[in-house]
Amino acid sequence: MAAPTSSQRYLSSRGGSYGFSFEEVVLKGLASDRGLFIPEAIPSLPANWASTWSKLGFQELAFEVLSLYISPSEIPSADLKALIERSYSTFRHPDIVPVVDLVPEDNLHVMELFHGPTFAFKDVALQFVGNLFEYFLVRKNAEQTAEGGKRHALTVIGATSGDTGSAAIYGLRGKKDVSVFILHPKGKVSPIQEAQMTSVLDDNVHNLAVVGTFDDCQDIVKTLFSHPVLSKSHNLGAVNSINWARILAQIVYYFSSYFALANKLPEGESPKIRFVVPTGNFGDILAGYFAKRMGLPIDKLVIATNENDILDRFVKSGRYEKHPVSAEEGAGGIAEDGAKAHPGGVKETLAPAMDILVSSNFERLLWYLALECVSEVPLSNGEPSKEQKATAGKTVLQWMDSLKTVGTTVMPDSVLAAARRDFVSERISDEEIVATIKKIFTEPPSAPYVLDPHSAIGVAAALRLVEKAKQDGEEDIHFVSLSTAHPAKFNHAVDLALKDVDSYDFNTTVRPKEFIGLEEREKRVRVIEVADPELVRAAVEEMLELERKV
Repeated sequence: MAAPTSSQRYLSSRGGSYGFSFEEVVLKGLASDRGLFIPEAIPSLPANWASTWSKLGFQELAFEVLSLYISPSEIPSADLKALIERSYSTFRHPDIVPVVDLVPEDNLHVMELFHGPTFAFKDVALQFVGNLFEYFLVRKNAEQTAEGGKRHALTVIGATSGDTGSAAIYGLRGKKDVSVFILHPKGKVSPIQEAQMTSVLDDNVHNLAVVGTFDDCQDIVKTLFSHPVLSKSHNLGAVNSINWARILAQIVYYFSSYFALANKLPEGESPKIRFVVPTGNFGDILAGYFAKRMGLPIDKLVIATNENDILDRFVKSGRYEKHPVSAEEGAGGIAEDGAKAHPGGVKETLAPAMDILVSSNFERLLWYLALECVSEVPLSNGEPSKEQKATAGKTVLQWMDSLKTVGTTVMPDSVLAAARRDFVSERISDEEIVATIKKIFTEPPSAPYVLDPHSAIGVAAALRLVEKAKQDGEEDIHFVSLSTAHPAKFNHAVDLALKDVDSYDFNTTVRPKEFIGLEEREKRVRVIEVADPELVRAAVEEMLELERKV
């Protein structure tokens, strides 16, 4: 069997390690130098991809895309197909991620990513990741048992601002040899999100409510992964978007939505598409960047931020810097939907899943920008040399150290220009979120479509860009806005926008039957009173010991 290609081998974004297999990357999650795993090269699409892939269903398309990053020597083709089929059998829509025409005359569409078991886009990746964990562990333990060795167990630790936690738990509950610990900021996720997580009572599921912010939770997870003892003694695994498999699975729906539009055009024509992505941690839009680099004809990727706008400010200024606000300035949002202002500097908004100060996955993009602009590797040149990769890693490490120590990194002009080649950005306020939800629900032709506040950020940005495109005479552009969560998960923001609309009633218009009675179910959660990695580490050790006695 052929050896893995360069796109099927992985390295750390900080230059400290190379040559990892896909299995190692999935199970480790985070590199030992605290860098993020990325493929050593981005694969190019097959010459005939546009014709041979155009009529494939989502699962078949997933197999084609994922095979470019996963060697059959690691996961044989038949096994990969079975993993994909099992992962998406839990979705409620036959198209998995359908594309809906929202305002047809303006070529404005939404890609609905919320048809999985927890009604959020993260199901698309985490149903697959959960099955990957199980697949690798079953194989590893079959080998260990045959040799009389000790079973290999995985301890998955993740942080959530709401949706990652429930999606990870639903993907991993009941999996043999996997224990999952999810940290969420106490009182700062929506009641539905909290209930989805804490009402899962499987012995291998553990919820930790940390008094602090999502950034605190995310920092704790990264600290635990670099802990010299814990990371090795308990084989830590990651489910946050720091895990490369999360990004990989999300690449697929950029292709499926492209074909959803292309198949409506005369044969041989290709739609000019701008994907508009509500963006917090940068994972969802990063998947679009990989799709674009692979060869999918994406015109632009639009970063749509809320008022926590570190990414918008980068695209417009070249400065990647924390911009903390005081607790008073940060006040806002709706506490019942999980708004989470904190003296640490995050501004609370109506879109709490995007209320973060630093976007973890942006580091992955920075590596490719450093490779192109600092190591001077043209995009068209295949695999870079070891020296060029090392230079890119060292550059990223310097940038991230500067962000950590002084709160800012000023990128070279060449890096900013390279980023602007692929990305544009828009910043959306809470007032615009409310206005957009109301507009889309009440005005034809989109009425009575209901957006959640995060999806409303994408649509608000798209509406703004539609008008600009008309002014520039670019009326052939299609805008595909990613709809990341079902509106029932953030019902208080939806109620705020639609409370005066006679035709709106949450129970009949929005709430799915699966949510009825969810908040009244029995729950299990442990509170961590201080955002301290050592307190979390001690809790993990104790809960693992108790789990093994069950």
